[in-house]
Amino acid sequence: MRYDWILFDADDTLFHFDAFTGLKRMFTRFDVHFDEQAFVHFQTQSEPLWVAYQNGDIGAAELRHRRFAPWAERLTVTTDHLNDMFMSTMVEVCSLLPGAGDLIASLQGKAHLGIITNGFASMQQARLQRAGWQHTFSPLVISEEVGVAKPHKDIFEHALALMGQPDRERVLMVGDNPHSDILGGLNAGLHTCWLNTQGAPAPKGITPHHQVASLSQLQEWLLEA
Repeated sequence: MRYDWILFDADDTLFHFDAFTGLKRMFTRFDVHFDEQAFVHFQTQSEPLWVAYQNGDIGAAELRHRRFAPWAERLTVTTDHLNDMFMSTMVEVCSLLPGAGDLIASLQGKAHLGIITNGFASMQQARLQRAGWQHTFSPLVISEEVGVAKPHKDIFEHALALMGQPDRERVLMVGDNPHSDILGGLNAGLHTCWLNTQGAPAPKGITPHHQVASLSQLQEWLLEA
């Protein structure tokens, strides 16, 4: 194996994160027709909050509150209620990315596997259980629990401490987001692999060690050595 440890992002790296389907299903329970236009509006409000969260400008609680505040007021419910509904609905609609199951099965016993995610704890743990992976990844590092998000170096340092401080040259961080996963891994001195399914150019100043277009390509490359 090329690496002793392989750390994965969760959303859109191992799990397909279909927020539109999740929100649409959730809002049907309030008899609200949530269409693509409504989703675009939601994303316009939500995405800057995620950037602020990753930059450490706001915490997880503020992110959870502010992204659903307009809908909570409209539906006369709490933002906590909407967040809980959204998390449970996303578990229902969750699916693995193509090749994820085969990849993880092929790596078990050959390398230590972990997850570092900026997602929320309740959803991540429920999805792992649903996939039969509740004992597959150790450490499972979730920004909501650590109090700092990728790409901040501290969340990686927390993971590395749980891992017993392995040789960082023997640790690979795999993720789909160059700004959080790849930059974060680079900041921590790890090797990085960008899951670049769209063939996008790398952002200026971010140079991953490796790129793959699919998880099956990643599997083939990891098992070559």
